[in-house]
Order: sequence, then structure tokens, then C-alpha cells
Amino acid sequence: MPSFGSDYLAGCHPAILERLIASNLEQTPGYGLDPYCASARAKIRAAIGDDNADVHFLVGGTQTNTTVIAHILRPHQGVIAAEAAHIATHETGAIEAAGHKVLALPSTDGKLTAAQVQDFFTQYYAASGIQEHIVQPGMVYISQPTELGTVYSRAELAALAQVCRRHSLPLFVDGARLGYALHPEVSDVTLADLAALSDVFYIGGTKCGALFGEAVVITRDACKPYFRATMKQHGGLLAKGRLLGIQFDVLFTDDLYTRICHDAIAHARCIRSAFAARGIAFYGASTTNQQFPILPEAEAARFIRDYGFAAYWPAENGQQIVRYCTSWATTAAEVEALLAAI
Repeated sequence: MPSFGSDYLAGCHPAILERLIASNLEQTPGYGLDPYCASARAKIRAAIGDDNADVHFLVGGTQTNTTVIAHILRPHQGVIAAEAAHIATHETGAIEAAGHKVLALPSTDGKLTAAQVQDFFTQYYAASGIQEHIVQPGMVYISQPTELGTVYSRAELAALAQVCRRHSLPLFVDGARLGYALHPEVSDVTLADLAALSDVFYIGGTKCGALFGEAVVITRDACKPYFRATMKQHGGLLAKGRLLGIQFDVLFTDDLYTRICHDAIAHARCIRSAFAARGIAFYGASTTNQQFPILPEAEAARFIRDYGFAAYWPAENGQQIVRYCTSWATTAAEVEALLAAI
């Protein structure tokens, strides 16, 4: 049966596999210093419109988040994030294990607002005389899209960036599912906008067509020095770095990265419409490939068992919030099978 459990379940786009096979017996320099990584970096810089950006390739999302945050923060600092953020919920305390606190703020839609960040920063500096006893906010973390499938608009991102720059707080954007947020009907934020408004962001590959891999883009000059040394400390400097470079080189050829994620949005909306036609309500206002129907417990168990849906919150009043994901690899036939079950 088709599985809608997550967007990383399939392998990789066939074009990537073909290039990996074709280059398999080549011998290239290690640690990302190979021609494939150089080519991928050049294509990413062209896509974001910033020739001066540093681009680095890591293996996975949690590794990327911990590496970037550890690189930016001083020992006494923490990172501001929404309480539903991935670093605050699904990374086993990785940020805290590296010595930094996640300063989680309440959010109903998975997003932070500029006003929240401003208020938190103001409150910290209003604590006169005890600042050495509390964690200092040192950066801001958001994700595009969020854990709840919502997205930031360009105006929301610009407002956050303005507050962060006013207080010299680096803005870091987790783009694990970025390909699905780049659909023009989902958000008006482009790769160029991310490069202009954030200080560091990453382009997710694992969930967007690659076997594995995330491309970290650093635009803030102060964050650039010695990032490769921090990567090495966190086990992120892959010896066979070309395996990452090849994948992003393919994904950023002929706009493949954004093109292959577009169908996932159409599939997710089609499935949502089928549930809605049966009177099923949804949790939140996701506009991306993650959707959260609220099902009767028996039906939730059925879709979890037969179609890989994830149980997202404990059942209450006979209802269960579940999650389904479409992906770059979801086929029309798989969607038709799910529609029939609905």
C-alpha cells in the first residue's frame, strides 16, 4: 500500500541516482573540495542571487541545526524559537546537549512574530542586575515551512529580519522542507528573499528529492569564518563530500529542485478536499505538503495502519489528529488509492 507517513520515505530523484552511478568510480578530493561541490555551490549562488554567500553541505537536518546554532552562539546564549519548532520538539534535546538552551515562545500556527521577538529581547534587557543569571537570547530560529505546514510571507519574514538586525540577532531559517514552500501559490518568499532577509538558511535535500543532504547558505559575513571547523567538530564534514555535491548539482540544474516539489502541493490539496467533502475538519491552516485531518479514532487507526498516517496528538473525545505527507515522489496512482479509501 502507498505510504503517506513522511516526505523522506522514497530514495532520490532518478536523475540523481544516474549521476551517482556514472561518477561512482571517479576519485575526487574529499571533504567537499571536489568539482561537483564547487559546481553545486555556483548554481546555488546563482539561484539566490548572491555570489558572496558561503555554501556548505551536511548530511541531515538535526546535524545541520546543531552545527549552525553551535557555531553562532556564545556559551551563555540561547536560541529563540517557536514552541512547536523542530529543535524544541523532535531533536531529542540536541541543542541543549550541545550546551545551548532553546528559548521557546508560544505559537498557535508554528510561527514566530516580530513583536514576540522584540518583546522577549526587551524583557531580557529589562532584567537589570540579574542578566548574568539568565540565558541571553543570541539568535532566532524559524523554519520555512513550519512543523505545522504553515509558511511565512515575505512581509512577515522582513519584519522578523528588521527586529533581528536592530538587536544584532542572527536569523536562521530551517529549510528542511523548503522545496514545498517555494510553490508560488504557497508563499511569496523566494530563495533570493531568504538570502536577503536571513543570515543563515539551509536548503533541504533529504525531504525534497535527495537521498540525503542539506545545503547551508551563510550570507552574514560574521558567521562565515571557521564554519568548516565547526562542521568537523559535529561530525558533519563528510569525507566523500562529492556524494552531497552531486545531489545538489543535479537538483539545481534546470530548476529541478522547485519543479519536483510542485506536484506534492497539488496532491496534498486534492486529498484535503476529499476529506473535507466527507465532513472532516483539519487542525491548523497548513498550505503545504503536510496536512492534519481530525479523524474518528477508528478511522484514524485505519489510515495509520493502511496508509502510513502519523498519529500526531493523543486522541481526545473520540477524535485523533493525524498527519499525512505528500512528497516529490508521490504518484497519481497512490493518491487515487487514498482517495478511494477516503
